[in-house]
Amino acid sequence: MTTPEILDLFCCAGGATRSYQEAGFRVTGVDAVARPEYPGQEFHQADAIAFVLDNLTEIRSRFVFVHASPPCQGEGTCAKGTNKARGNPHPRLIDPTRAALERLGLPYGIENVAGSKIRKDLMLCGEMFGLGVLMHRYVEFGGGLHVPQPEHKPHRGRVRGWRHGIYHDGPYVAAYGEGGGKATVQEMKDAKGIGWTDEHLALREALPPAYTRFLGRHLVTALDGAGPVQLELPDLLAVS
Repeated sequence: MTTPEILDLFCCAGGATRSYQEAGFRVTGVDAVARPEYPGQEFHQADAIAFVLDNLTEIRSRFVFVHASPPCQGEGTCAKGTNKARGNPHPRLIDPTRAALERLGLPYGIENVAGSKIRKDLMLCGEMFGLGVLMHRYVEFGGGLHVPQPEHKPHRGRVRGWRHGIYHDGPYVAAYGEGGGKATVQEMKDAKGIGWTDEHLALREALPPAYTRFLGRHLVTALDGAGPVQLELPDLLAVS
C-alpha cells in the first residue's frame, strides 16, 4: 500500500513533521528558510503559499492532508500592538494561507496563537501532554475534518522566569526570547520533546511533537474510514 502523505507548510524545524511520521505518514516540508536538520522525507525551500498555488494539481493527487503554521510574530494580541507601535508589522499570512488551502480543496489544519485570525476549532496546551511548556496553540480545520477537544487540565504552577523584577519558579519554561530566566536550548529540547536540532530560534518556534501526535492519530482513524473518534490522552502519550 502507498504510504499516505502530508504537506507541512511553514515547517520550521519540523516539530509537527516528526509526529506525523510517527503516526505513519510520509511528510514533505516547505519553508522559506533552509532547514538542513529538517526530519521529513522531503523538503522544499520556497514561499509556502506560492508553492501551493504553483502546484495545485500535484498536491491534490499526492497528499491527503495539509498542515500549515504561518509565522505567528504578527498574529498574537501583544505582538499586534508592538508591531503597530514600531511601524514595522510582520506579514499577516493567515488569510492568504486559508485562501490557498480552500482553493486546493484538501483537508487541512492551520495552527496559530491566541489572538490570531483563525477559527478556534481546537486548543492544545502542553499540560495536556505532560510537557514542560504550556504553549497554547489553536487549530482551524477545513475540508470536513473534525477533532474533538481534549480536556484542558489545570496548570500545575507558573512559567519560570522574571516578571516585573520578581523571579518566579515553576514547572514550565518560557520557550521564547532570551534572558530573564527564559529556557536554554537544552531546556527547550527537553520541555518540548525535540532532539534533532540545537537552533535556538527554530526551537522557540517549533510545535511540540506531542501536539501533532494527537492530530496524526485522529487523521489515521479518519483515513481508515472510521471517522474521527475521541482518543484517550494516555494512549497518545504512549506513542514514542
